[in-house]
Amino acid sequence: MRKLVYYVAVTLDGFIAAEDGTYDGFLFEGDHMTGIDYPDAVPTQAREALGLRDTPNRHFDTVLMGRNTYEVPGGLPSPYAHLRQIVVSTQVTGTPSDVEVVRSDVAGRVAALKEEDGLDIWLCGGGKLAAELLPQIDALRLKIHPVLFGRGIPLFDGKAGITKFRRTDAQLFESGVSFMTYERN
Repeated sequence: MRKLVYYVAVTLDGFIAAEDGTYDGFLFEGDHMTGIDYPDAVPTQAREALGLRDTPNRHFDTVLMGRNTYEVPGGLPSPYAHLRQIVVSTQVTGTPSDVEVVRSDVAGRVAALKEEDGLDIWLCGGGKLAAELLPQIDALRLKIHPVLFGRGIPLFDGKAGITKFRRTDAQLFESGVSFMTYERN
């Protein structure tokens, strides 16, 4: 059975983006950038520049995201064209044919996706969708950056009850960034 993995960058104070949705405060240079273990999570347009164009997906073949994550700055119509893209929104319109829009029963759609064959499902964001899907999240893969935003979009933006996870992996970098993996207990 496939897993739903919330793979996201986060600040020390628990934010995945600034209040305006930008993420300029995250570190984009340093030793944590030298080995891209998750090429699947690199936007399609950046894969070529990074020499990853023909790199096969290793972890994910499906990306699940909210409207704000999907509607990235620059108006890219299909940010992860190398993955099966699913956008959860009641407002998004005019999506390319390779983008599925889910307008209701998100939990049911995720349950059906988990039953399919394939690689894991990447929950890309945002915080509201993550809070809604917390009962279905099997693992957290957090890229923790040594920065405080003070305010912004929280990792889980909404009612999220106590949910226990256990750490299964930790990678620490000289840049101060750490990659932490947690599996649901």
